[in-house]
Amino acid sequence: MKTIHTNDAPAAVGPYSQAIQAGNTLYLSGQIAINPVEGKIVAATIEEQAEQCCRNIEAVLAAAGTDMNAVVKTTCFLADIADFKAFNEVYARHFVSKPARSCVAVKDLPAGALCEVEALAVLE
Repeated sequence: MKTIHTNDAPAAVGPYSQAIQAGNTLYLSGQIAINPVEGKIVAATIEEQAEQCCRNIEAVLAAAGTDMNAVVKTTCFLADIADFKAFNEVYARHFVSKPARSCVAVKDLPAGALCEVEALAVLE
């Protein structure tokens, strides 16, 4: 196993890694909209937060030597299911390969986030 870390994505806020590579599979931890420069969530809307989540995922993937096209599965968490349509609009711009996905509403997310996205990628 290999731990993946980049300063271009937020540092883990607990006892976990940004991603772990096991063989040719990359397991990305969930990303919330923490701006890695500010070290906190600065985005206010679901669209802005979804955009930051995707940028964070792109940064972790780049650190592993790959990109969004390698993602085969995502799990998305929304603080409010009413944000589903707006979230999807941002998500679709980043995940153009249309990986398999689950998307659920949850009671709360860390740091008051409106969304969180985790991903599974296959490395070539």
